Amino acid sequence: MNIDYLIIGQGLAGSLLAWELIQRGCKVLIVDNGRENASQVAAGLINPITGMRFVKSADVDTLLPAAKHRYSQLADFFQQEFYVEKPMLRLFRSESELNNARKRPNNPEYQAYLGDTQPPSEAINHLATPFGFLEQKQTGYLLTKPLLSGLKTFFIAQDSYRQADFDYRDIHLEPSLRWQDIFPKQIIFCEGYQATQNPWFSYLPFQPVKGEILTLEHQTELPDKIINCGNWLIPLNDHRIRIGATFDREHLNTHTTEQGKNDLLNALKQISPGLTPITLVNHQANVRPCTQDKQPFIGLHPRHPQLAIFNGFGAKGSLQVPWYSEHFVDALLNGTPLPKTCNIQRHYETHFTG
Repeated sequence: MNIDYLIIGQGLAGSLLAWELIQRGCKVLIVDNGRENASQVAAGLINPITGMRFVKSADVDTLLPAAKHRYSQLADFFQQEFYVEKPMLRLFRSESELNNARKRPNNPEYQAYLGDTQPPSEAINHLATPFGFLEQKQTGYLLTKPLLSGLKTFFIAQDSYRQADFDYRDIHLEPSLRWQDIFPKQIIFCEGYQATQNPWFSYLPFQPVKGEILTLEHQTELPDKIINCGNWLIPLNDHRIRIGATFDREHLNTHTTEQGKNDLLNALKQISPGLTPITLVNHQANVRPCTQDKQPFIGLHPRHPQLAIFNGFGAKGSLQVPWYSEHFVDALLNGTPLPKTCNIQRHYETHFTG
């Protein structure tokens, strides 16, 4: 079968890229093993201001409107909401965090995203605020699991999905590009951290990170807001929350651990000491495809341009993938240059050995 693009992986990156290509009239096939991937486990958080220094995410003024537009478009198509916009309470962990936060609201570039800083005297029921807090605006989270399920159903109906365990040895570059019975013009790898084993793209400086997440039930009344105090806490309903995530660069697997569970439960005690009783509903783990320079890996292989990659979004996939998928398709179909910050050409000279 002749097609335009063979996409490896049906996580958020592969799914939104395939959606964009199909909308533009391309014949696409996604190959995926059908097992739970990092996108399905991820919290899907969108947070424009991050870190202890309250730094605005790069290009968020461009990325956030593109993400909201795409998720709204998908909500209209599937008649189901996928993006939940919800304010975030940022609980300060130190005097220095409080001081960093106080500098930001006076900056016009931050005013759309940050509320006023509140002192410790402005307590919130059942939350520990020894150094005060502020409310962040234009935050939310993506319901990645139902979104990917809906897109999978769509791809199947389009005859654009095949469940299979992918083997790199099944790819033949000569005399023409082929995978099994498929003859694509181009193969695009969207396989998450598994790309570290990819024979064509493993040279890229990935820095994968394992994260564990808990889903818990409780009986305490909490604010209907995302809470961030080093770890994040998302209220799913009045009595169910998710908390995450751990950070582990050493054990790159999808196994849950007692250490991870205990670390998160201890973090929860710091956020809400009186939260009781707690029942564990689910404990998940997966590996985020982060990169050393914190920028995505997008572009063509330096020696085999019929092979491409769309990967490396790490913990910011929900924010970044919609805009980058649109612009990567512009590059593929129209030759529009990719931003230098994401184009893997930045690593050709330093990392590609041939």
